[in-house]
Amino acid sequence: MTSREMKSKVMSLGNRLTAETGDRAAAFVKAWEIVKAGAVEMVVRGVSFGNRQEALRRLARYNPAAVRAFIMPEPENAADPAALAVMVMVQNGRGVYRLGYVPREMTGIARAMKSRPAIRVISGDISGARLRLTV
Repeated sequence: MTSREMKSKVMSLGNRLTAETGDRAAAFVKAWEIVKAGAVEMVVRGVSFGNRQEALRRLARYNPAAVRAFIMPEPENAADPAALAVMVMVQNGRGVYRLGYVPREMTGIARAMKSRPAIRVISGDISGARLRLTV
């Protein structure tokens, strides 16, 4: 990535993060960290509830390249109207599961990135899952 492309990505992400968090200085520092690393990783919360353990067991059977993840806002969520659910599917929409949620402290970053990132579940077993959002 050229210096110009990197600056453009930092500016774009920094502005979106500022809109989410309201703290311009911290937003641009975080944007620089994310763009420099090429991604941000996070633990998926709530994987121990309901049928999510079964979803993790089923996902483990598939090649990771066949698993697609996406983030879905849940404004009707009584516990947190700003919640972002991590949804996963395999084989072009066959078997769509709610894996869990983006951690509350990461929702601003995920919202700022959600229109563009490649989202991958990088690890998942019955003990939990990690998500990688690529710039």
